[in-house]
Amino acid sequence: MSTIQNETVTNLFNDLGIDVSHVSIPMQALMAADSRFIKDLKLNVSGVLGSSNFNRKETLLLALSVAANQKHDLLMAAFEGQAKKEGATETEIAEVYACTALMNTNNVFYRFRHYMEGVEYYNNQPAGLRMSSMMNPALGKEFFELMSLAVSALNGCEKCVVSHENSVKQHGASEQRIYDAIRLASVIKSLCVVL
Repeated sequence: MSTIQNETVTNLFNDLGIDVSHVSIPMQALMAADSRFIKDLKLNVSGVLGSSNFNRKETLLLALSVAANQKHDLLMAAFEGQAKKEGATETEIAEVYACTALMNTNNVFYRFRHYMEGVEYYNNQPAGLRMSSMMNPALGKEFFELMSLAVSALNGCEKCVVSHENSVKQHGASEQRIYDAIRLASVIKSLCVVL
């Protein structure tokens, strides 16, 4: 393992607020092979967390939704802690978890309906799912829809992605903001695999 690789990992962990003594099997394998991916990952993480299309709190809350979706405790704790330092309230943090869980419900349900598009019965039945948290979100409708879009993209639900992309635009989001949210979701998911 090179000194540069070790410094890159240390800097990445420091940026994320993770104890530098943390070890994971994938990170150990990458470091043992002196993999160039570590540098790429560090640069990708820095890039998405530094997007000019979000304020710092929004960036960290979006990253938290990805970590929650991937059930990555270490990153959930890191992003939640950093978001609180940027002024995120307990209500906003809870809303990120609620949004992520709700999108997991919707993504499974609507992906099934999409797969079964030709089966009239499934598509004519009411969903019967409570979604009141979507009506008046503490983080605002535009940001809630942006998180919903990012989580739906992670979970591969085409109908939800199309619906939330349309909705987030109707609430004033630019295509640049949407694109950066999806880039962030992609990179943080990759980070979850390595950490």
